[in-house]
Amino acid sequence: MADKVTNYQCPACTGPLHFDSATGKLVCDYCGSAYEVADIEAQYAAKQKKADSAAEADQKKAARRKAAAPVWDEMEAASLTSYTCTTCGAELVCDATTAATNCPYCGNPTVLGGKLSGKLKPEYILPFKLDKNAAIAQLTHYYKGKAFLPKAFKSQNHIAELQGVYVPFWLYDAEADARGSYEGLTTESHREGDYNVTTTQHYDVRREGTAVFTRVPVDGSSKMPNAHMDAIEPFDYSELKPFSTAYLPGFLADRYDEDSNACAERARTRMLNSTAQALHETTHGYSEVNTLHEDINLSKLKAHYALLPVWMLHTRWKDNDFLFAMNGQTGRLIGDLPVDKAKVAAWFAAISLPLMAFLTWLLYL
Repeated sequence: MADKVTNYQCPACTGPLHFDSATGKLVCDYCGSAYEVADIEAQYAAKQKKADSAAEADQKKAARRKAAAPVWDEMEAASLTSYTCTTCGAELVCDATTAATNCPYCGNPTVLGGKLSGKLKPEYILPFKLDKNAAIAQLTHYYKGKAFLPKAFKSQNHIAELQGVYVPFWLYDAEADARGSYEGLTTESHREGDYNVTTTQHYDVRREGTAVFTRVPVDGSSKMPNAHMDAIEPFDYSELKPFSTAYLPGFLADRYDEDSNACAERARTRMLNSTAQALHETTHGYSEVNTLHEDINLSKLKAHYALLPVWMLHTRWKDNDFLFAMNGQTGRLIGDLPVDKAKVAAWFAAISLPLMAFLTWLLYL
């Protein structure tokens, strides 16, 4: 089946619809009409089937036609796909992972449905709750309290690109069975005449238990920096929706290019570390605890494919690029910031000079 291109249009005026994160509805850019996602999905069900049949016929016709001009070689063709905008007829060329984009000519939001069909179709989607204005405001707030941030950065740093992206995530469920043995130490000291006596008691500490993990997230896109994606957690999964392309217009979306098997190790590592930490937190009451042995086994590992909302902000300052990511649901933001070396040097001097003076005074004494 050919890849599908969907432009959600207003039933009243045929203007483009976009998903409004504030109302949770599809809103017309021209007349302002608002529609429930389920209603638009129902209207487009028949159109989608008709488009599939037409696209399949066109594909067969194109296969019989010989190209008169130079063609893409196999490596190029494998990484690019072309689509036709159903609104203005422009050709859209995208890479292999793009699932939603905007037409560069008419600007209409376009959903590349074929990229999300079959085995690649997500189970869930978490709709955007915060718009681009909230992202800009959060970026400004993020600058506050950064002592070593160059003063000019706040005023001269310009946003080069701001885009809402549905990032592909694998959400892992699993169960952990854990056992650990530890050495607990308690130390007491007291004076006996001229001597300071220390008594240390050794305890055999054992712990065991089970843990259930639900929806541990790992992003499945090699384009996204893992550190940024981890830092903007957590997401509120109680607001997950069954996947629908009706949430995509107005945002970009990528499908995964790292499958659940490739990402599973990151999820396993997080689960193992969390379980070990939970065991350690039960060994309180000792002066010191040393780990002797831990045995943690994970079972029933299962992955769910979901698209989660992220605002990506690219800024430029002094010919350098800075990347920020914001959770499109909660507003949690993380990013790269420059450091004012002069401020760092001044801070170090303010700390080190008094310390050096104090040490010199001690030497003279």
